Amino acid sequence: MFINQISLQNYRNYESLKLDSFGPVNLFIGQNAQGKTNLIEALFVLALSKSHRTSKDKELISFGADHARIACEADKRYGKVKLELNFSARGKKAKINGLEQRKLSDFVGTINAVMFAPEDLEIVKGSPGIRRRFLDMEIGQVQPSYLHHLQQYQKVLQQRNNFLKQAWGAGSKDSTMLDIWNEQLVEHGVKIVQKRKRFIHKLQGWAENIHMGITGGKEQLLLSYVPSFGAAEEEDEAVLFEQFMVKLSQVKEQEYRRGATLAGPHRDDLAFHINGNEAAVFGSQGQQRTTALSLKLAEIELIHEEIGEYPILLLDDVLSELDPYRQTQLIETFQDKVQTFITATGIESLNAGRLKEAQIFHVHQGHIEK
Repeated sequence: MFINQISLQNYRNYESLKLDSFGPVNLFIGQNAQGKTNLIEALFVLALSKSHRTSKDKELISFGADHARIACEADKRYGKVKLELNFSARGKKAKINGLEQRKLSDFVGTINAVMFAPEDLEIVKGSPGIRRRFLDMEIGQVQPSYLHHLQQYQKVLQQRNNFLKQAWGAGSKDSTMLDIWNEQLVEHGVKIVQKRKRFIHKLQGWAENIHMGITGGKEQLLLSYVPSFGAAEEEDEAVLFEQFMVKLSQVKEQEYRRGATLAGPHRDDLAFHINGNEAAVFGSQGQQRTTALSLKLAEIELIHEEIGEYPILLLDDVLSELDPYRQTQLIETFQDKVQTFITATGIESLNAGRLKEAQIFHVHQGHIEK
């Protein structure tokens, strides 16, 4: 896929912006706090309908404005597509080729994007929540049904937690009501776990080979799902359902005391091992960076495998975080294959000699010019 045009209105620090004539590689150069990341974010939001930086849509609207709009035109293998997202106090509305979408899940994945930002280096060594967010965003792009189950699970989880807190405060343990929440929680939770395990299995195949290539065959990368119930390799839905139910019964008393749900995909994790050692604990900073890079490059190939075309690649101030060797590995992967948008504070921090025919845009206080 290829982005031909993007326009912003009242988005972050952009009052009005329209850009076109993009190339295969697009460099956005400017000092910090000028709007480079905001542009990259807008492309990401068009892919997933949500930001990677905030969960509050109102933060995307310019200060003093009551609405924001993002739109783009893209070429896909089946033809051109026009996307539009509008944000206001009433929520957000999504359109594809001018037609409003009844559900956001019908909009997500129309274009696909892989984002690589400095905070993604935390996927390896950061908190489990960072890794769960990584899984949710990437799976949601290629499997809209995953988003449905995730939204329903989160809704039931919140209601179940509220019930546990109220029961604890009242000194009551209404097992009948808890059983009702359990059924709904497990129904959607099992679907999430199944899809995560299958996604990780596919990602493993790509990431292992890429990591082996970057390290000259010296390091083997292994990805593994770390569930809060059951065995990591189990995928049968009926078995997972039973395992989840058993786990909830085992932790029921603790849940009443703590007023929170203690098992389920919201507490699962993803582990990385290099030559048998856990990367988060025993890996050097270089190994952790290489693992994060391998993951992102694997994402590109996995999306291509799933949908039949490559996503766009968004590199937000990340090339300067990589040493020249890893920069080269990354550039050689997307060069002549994936349309790429790169932000940086200056050309001097990039291995620019390897960026063939890159379009260069200069960003200053919410204005962009070539």
